[in-house]
Amino acid sequence: MFENTCTLPLHADIFTTALHPTAPLLSVGLSNGVVETFRLPPGNSSDDSVDGDASVLSDGRSTIDSVWRTKRHKGSCRCLANSHDGQYQYSAGTDAMIKHYDTETGRVISKLAIPTNTSKPDGPALLHVLNPMNLLLATDTGALHIIDLRDGAVGKKPAQTHYPHSDYVSSIMPLPPSEESTSGFPKQWVSTGGTTLAVTDVRRGVLVRSEDQEDELLSSCFVPGLGPKKNRNNGVVVVGSGSGVLTMWDKGAWDDQQERIIVDPPKAGGDSIDAIALIPKELGVGKKVVCGVGDGSLRIVDLVRREVNTSINLRHDDMEGVVSLAFDSENRLISAGGRTVKVWEELSELQGDQSDSENDDDDDDDEDDSDDEKAANGKRAAESDSDDDSDDGVEEMKQRAKRRKEMQQHKLGPMGAHGIMGFDGLD
Repeated sequence: MFENTCTLPLHADIFTTALHPTAPLLSVGLSNGVVETFRLPPGNSSDDSVDGDASVLSDGRSTIDSVWRTKRHKGSCRCLANSHDGQYQYSAGTDAMIKHYDTETGRVISKLAIPTNTSKPDGPALLHVLNPMNLLLATDTGALHIIDLRDGAVGKKPAQTHYPHSDYVSSIMPLPPSEESTSGFPKQWVSTGGTTLAVTDVRRGVLVRSEDQEDELLSSCFVPGLGPKKNRNNGVVVVGSGSGVLTMWDKGAWDDQQERIIVDPPKAGGDSIDAIALIPKELGVGKKVVCGVGDGSLRIVDLVRREVNTSINLRHDDMEGVVSLAFDSENRLISAGGRTVKVWEELSELQGDQSDSENDDDDDDDEDDSDDEKAANGKRAAESDSDDDSDDGVEEMKQRAKRRKEMQQHKLGPMGAHGIMGFDGLD
């Protein structure tokens, strides 16, 4: 199983995280507009002096240091994304701005205005770096913009705009490039929004939209080597829903789901699956995913057996749901939600499950503002530009309920649950 080796407290509610692809750097985007980057200590795999079952984070000798911190957006910071090489990072906030900056220093390089077709600013929902030239931006109104990063002028129209869903986009998951691809970067991606799943192509636009699933689709990830028996290399997409059900979709068969795994049954609350992360194959546990549930728990699902591992009880928080799950460059699980980030390291007990899982299927062997702040040489940077960041401030306490409401609205989208328009005074 996984052991919680560190809990990192934050001074405001967390909206989003971003992990560097090769270095132990964690960035967080907060509800008060602050973006902060932390340097995590080396994991077990990077320290030969530490026993394999011991935790570097829990031995009292290592620390998590703040590399830089800044008030990046006037409103909430909704989205973060790293470039493929990790050199640059992008953030988007409710101030209708996208900022492009250096990951190591936080120094802003350029700014972009979020496109809108209405008189009001369109809030960002998701950011994803498609390739070195294009950025995907999903918004609260359901728009999916393809932004050409080579022309970064403020107010410049996006290269393309698509509307794969009638409601806000809740997840974006690129599909692996084909063998014929010369660039090595994906050109198609799966998105979820409202109660549908869609596939969009950077060259041809929206290719297909699924049938109405009659359930909110909130999160997704791609699992290679788990397609139909006659086509194992095809892969599947797993999608988390608002009712606690994990659905499996064969790549290329997008009309409807193929299988369902109940992660949080109705009698247990039927809480939403807000985040999914595929456990890296380097950990040797087979094809399993970790699901972040709305009740603050983490569930490990064996996709070969199609079952939830009920013997492993992991919890991010007793009160707050999990908004983000990902594995870092050291193959540690990073969970985020509420005002905390937790780091989890894998233990040998989970590795022992691999033989049982693999024997079930022989085919399974076959995936600004930063100018005013400088890095503090591994220590927390001065907070001169964030007068309202104090956790003890009266105003911050008054605003916390408002921020929680904003986060809930962000999760459900502007149309409410299942894409149904809500009206004041009506339940």
